[in-house]
Amino acid sequence: MIQVKGAIDANTRCRHYHSEVDVIAIKFKCCGTYYGCYYCHEEAEDHEPMVWPIAEWGTKAILCGNCHTELTIHEYLSCNYECPICRTSFNPGCKNHDHLYFEQEKVTAVVSKG
Repeated sequence: MIQVKGAIDANTRCRHYHSEVDVIAIKFKCCGTYYGCYYCHEEAEDHEPMVWPIAEWGTKAILCGNCHTELTIHEYLSCNYECPICRTSFNPGCKNHDHLYFEQEKVTAVVSKG
């Protein structure tokens, strides 16, 4: 079984995020270690976290805390907050923290001169 640092139960919840739907762990790019959340990493490591670049979103870096399947970043970001294997719901509020873990796609505004 994959070890998740900061986890307080078998479903990868941590002391920072522990609701019914807080059941994912994230492998940090900087150290290759799974943590329950950004704060768990911050408390345990003496280095700055790195975000996963878009070019590496095919990497298995998300762990479903229910079935313990590793998902690629792309699978996780496109799964509509539900494990594609066991159908367990993930916390949709996690999208508010995506920028801490994953490079954000740049949006270019088009200005029309009218």
